[in-house]
Amino acid sequence: MAEAGRLPPGQSATIKWPVLHTGDVPRFDPKTWDFRAGGLVESPLELSWEAFVALPRIEVVSDFHCVTKWSTFDNRWEGVPFREIRQRVRPHPDATHVMVLGHLGPARYGYTTNVPLADLDRAEVIFALRHDGKDLEPDHGGPLRLVVPHLYAWKSAKWVRGLIFMVGDKAGYWERAGYHMYGDPFREQRFSGD
Repeated sequence: MAEAGRLPPGQSATIKWPVLHTGDVPRFDPKTWDFRAGGLVESPLELSWEAFVALPRIEVVSDFHCVTKWSTFDNRWEGVPFREIRQRVRPHPDATHVMVLGHLGPARYGYTTNVPLADLDRAEVIFALRHDGKDLEPDHGGPLRLVVPHLYAWKSAKWVRGLIFMVGDKAGYWERAGYHMYGDPFREQRFSGD
């Protein structure tokens, strides 16, 4: 179990990794899958699955906190660091936030979540391909999930397909439904009034 200070207020530790998402799990086809990054960037990016998985990878061990009040500890993630993508697209100096785009039902970019650029530009933030030594399962966001360990898990979008770098903060899918714009688990920022 975790040492003192790792479990945010209002959370319960679990050994299991519950499956929660809205909509159906999208079908993955490596022949048609792509990843795009654009918006306020110098070099918009489009990568095939083959090109994405060939990018440099790192391994990160981090805790994972769901807004539904459970946490898992010492998750071992392997994937492409966000900084690798940032370095390739070179965001404009005015870019302050990123809209993360993921599948939701039949919509390729139906799921969105907003994250400040400074929060993504941390060493432990990765696009995870593997979890605890295995390919990331589809129910948990495979083939590709963003992992932002210091924020609630809805910011760690499943089935990621792209990024839009932007000026200012704009609400994503759950934020429009009343979730907090930032989502710090240690400040219990679950909903917009928290």
